Amino acid sequence: MPDSPTYPATPDGRYFVVKGRLWRTSNPALPDAERQHLVGRLMLARRQVGAAKRAGNLVAERTARAAVDAAKRGLGERGPVWWTDGAPDYNRKLALNTPYADWYAALPQD
Repeated sequence: MPDSPTYPATPDGRYFVVKGRLWRTSNPALPDAERQHLVGRLMLARRQVGAAKRAGNLVAERTARAAVDAAKRGLGERGPVWWTDGAPDYNRKLALNTPYADWYAALPQD
């Protein structure tokens, strides 16, 4: 099985970059047990989304997607930001359109 890809993280650790887009990282202040619990809920919900889609069950898919969202909010990847310095959220923005543009442009391009 191939290694999972690693994505560059912004210098402040708030985001990682995939295909030029910033994605918010989990809150690093979460206790390990809580993080593991939420990741388990996230993975289960993602499997449920797939099963619902394969079954064509739109109600189950909506319910599973809501569970994905709840887990991601618990992890700090969605919803209110987990940092406290008042910096804006650039989640899902193109890195080149944010204050991280110079940092991103200096990364080695594959």
